[in-house]
Amino acid sequence: MYAILAGAIILAHLLFIAFVVAGGLLVVRWPRLAWVHIPAVVWGVVVEMTGWICPLTPLENHLRRLSGSSSYSGGFIEQYLIPVIYPANITASTQFILGGLVIAINLVIYAIIIRKQRALPKDIHR
Repeated sequence: MYAILAGAIILAHLLFIAFVVAGGLLVVRWPRLAWVHIPAVVWGVVVEMTGWICPLTPLENHLRRLSGSSSYSGGFIEQYLIPVIYPANITASTQFILGGLVIAINLVIYAIIIRKQRALPKDIHR
């Protein structure tokens, strides 16, 4: 059961990362989602650029220890998701670049959203 929970945490972690990077695309469809997305982006960038450890990481490690497993070998999650979430030999400068890319991607997406909003007629009923 703990191994399944650890896998669920890894999947949640990956989905959060995807939301941080590209969640602005969802904001195009659901503008109020920006109230969740922008703080998520700030958190993701701060964690990436400062080298902080995301709280999901220790939780996942704890669940793995409880399951009796400490390695990442075996299934789909270990083979494909772990390397994305925890890249081997990542340097501080690489983390800084990744954080900058997250900022750049989201600035472009939000600039497009703002431009589209400004292009809409102010009062459709006139």
